[in-house]
Amino acid sequence: MSQPPIVALHGVSFAYEDGPRVLDGLEFEVREGRALALLGRNGTGKTTLMRLLSGGLRPDTGRLTVEGEPVSYDRAGLTRLRTTVQLVVQDPDDQLFAASVGQDVSFGPLNLGLSDTEVRARVAEALAALDITALADRPTHLLSYGQRKRTAIAGAVAMRPRVLILDEPTAGLDPDGQERLLTTLEKLRAGGTTVVMATHDVDLALRWADDAALLTPSGVRTGPVATTLARTDLLDQAGLRLPWGIAATRLLRTQGLLPDAQPGPRTPEELAALIPRSAAN
Repeated sequence: MSQPPIVALHGVSFAYEDGPRVLDGLEFEVREGRALALLGRNGTGKTTLMRLLSGGLRPDTGRLTVEGEPVSYDRAGLTRLRTTVQLVVQDPDDQLFAASVGQDVSFGPLNLGLSDTEVRARVAEALAALDITALADRPTHLLSYGQRKRTAIAGAVAMRPRVLILDEPTAGLDPDGQERLLTTLEKLRAGGTTVVMATHDVDLALRWADDAALLTPSGVRTGPVATTLARTDLLDQAGLRLPWGIAATRLLRTQGLLPDAQPGPRTPEELAALIPRSAAN
């Protein structure tokens, strides 16, 4: 019998006060160890879905479960949820409020009632994971945008969640900042954290994710990233374009340069590595 998903939404509907229904009968799950990219056009409910998963919103109907058990929205239930799932919002300035980096990262563990020793250990671990140990005493208002992003993520990592949800984490970062963040996410995944990333960047999703979830007006469609992002019908519904890597794979296959059994390129470097070998054949 397969293990239940770490966190899941079952038949969930939600509408903001005096507004239309944003989600209706949604089924969505996060499986342990699978990097999941959440994609969709603006207004389809990505942010709402993430806030429902993290307990920031409560469904009008349906239920949220952690490892198959329904979440209760009392203090104990929400504490359990927030030690399992952490959400980092797109704008770090919406999440940072303490005077220094170290103080901000310590806020979550302190609220769990942990000992000072445990809090210090978690803060040190999170700062090291995000490569910002040297910034521990830096005032948050003196940080660069990329440093503020990393500090916000470190605050979530200090809670040691099993699921880390990131809303457009690479938005506003320069190419070097994006690469450094992706390297960090790989380290977190290697340490056992399941990462969910909401993004509009289909090329990033193809490169980074194991699975893709496309949020469309008719619901959410989830599957292996290369297969799901090759579905032009779903991409149209989600307001997305075909990833260049999938377009390149199709071209290589039609030209006889890539065997059907061989995975297509996900990055320019993988494409460059394929061409010489294919041409030599």
